[in-house]
Amino acid sequence: MKPEIKKDMTLAELLKHYPETAKVFAKYGIHCLGCFAAAFETIEQGAKAHGIDVEKFIEELKAAVKCTTKK
Repeated sequence: MKPEIKKDMTLAELLKHYPETAKVFAKYGIHCLGCFAAAFETIEQGAKAHGIDVEKFIEELKAAVKCTTKK
């Protein structure tokens, strides 16, 4: 079973389990998914560093996953 998307999940863990969320990062111009920091930076830290509302961002990540699982 895949883990729930939460703000304390690292970017690397998120992409490992939900690669379809990469398009949400691209939408916001966050291109650090493959960088060293992704291994330890959390969704919350990444969103805050880019001036993005964390809760809204997480909802968009979850919506991206739901769209692909409904197919």
